[in-house]
Amino acid sequence: MPRFTDAKRERVRETLHETGRELFGRYGLRKTTLQELTEPAEIATGTFYHFYDSKEELYIEILKEYSREFAPRLLGNSFEEHDDPEDAIAAFLKLLTNEFESNSLIHQVIVEDEFDRIKAQYAEQKREAEREHDVAYLLPYIEQWYDDERVSGPDPEIIARAIESVAYITLHEDDIGEDHYPAVRDTLIAAVADGLTNEPDSAGDTHE
Repeated sequence: MPRFTDAKRERVRETLHETGRELFGRYGLRKTTLQELTEPAEIATGTFYHFYDSKEELYIEILKEYSREFAPRLLGNSFEEHDDPEDAIAAFLKLLTNEFESNSLIHQVIVEDEFDRIKAQYAEQKREAEREHDVAYLLPYIEQWYDDERVSGPDPEIIARAIESVAYITLHEDDIGEDHYPAVRDTLIAAVADGLTNEPDSAGDTHE
C-alpha cells in the first residue's frame, strides 16, 4: 500500500473530487475511466482503490458534497424567501427542475440513466437512509405549515415527497416533446403548488 502523509492523502481526495465532478458531468460515469480520474491526482489507477471502492462510490460522495452546497441556496430562494406556501413551493420546484435540467452532473444521474448503476452500490438499508434524508431538509417548513393548516395532505412527509417528485418530470422531457415540455412543466408546478395549499371546502378537513 502506498504511503501518504495526511496532507498528501487530503490533496489526492480533493483532486479526485474536482476531476470527478468535471468528468462525470461531461462524460457520465460509464465513459469516465480510472486513468482519467487518477492522472491529475498523480496516482496509479490501482491506488485509486485505497481511496474509493469504485467510481460509483466517488460519484456518490461528489453528489453528497454538491447537495450540501446546493440545498442552502435552494431553500434560501424558496421556502425562506416566501411566506406564502404556494409561492414557496412553486419557487422551490422551478429552481429544482432548472437545476436538474441545467447542471451537467445532476443531469447525468437523473436524465442520462446513471441512477441505476449508482443505486446498485447501496445496500437496501443505506438506500432507505438516503430516502429519509431526501426530504429531511424540507420537513421543518412543511411541518410548520401543516400545523398551521396552510398545507393539506395526509402528513408532512407525504407532502414533502409529493413536492420533490414533481422535479422528476425532467425524466420525461423527450416523452413530452421539446415544444410542449416547458409549458407542461410550468403547468404541473403551478397545479401542485396550488393543490397542496388551496383552502378546503367548508365540509372538508385541511389534513384529509
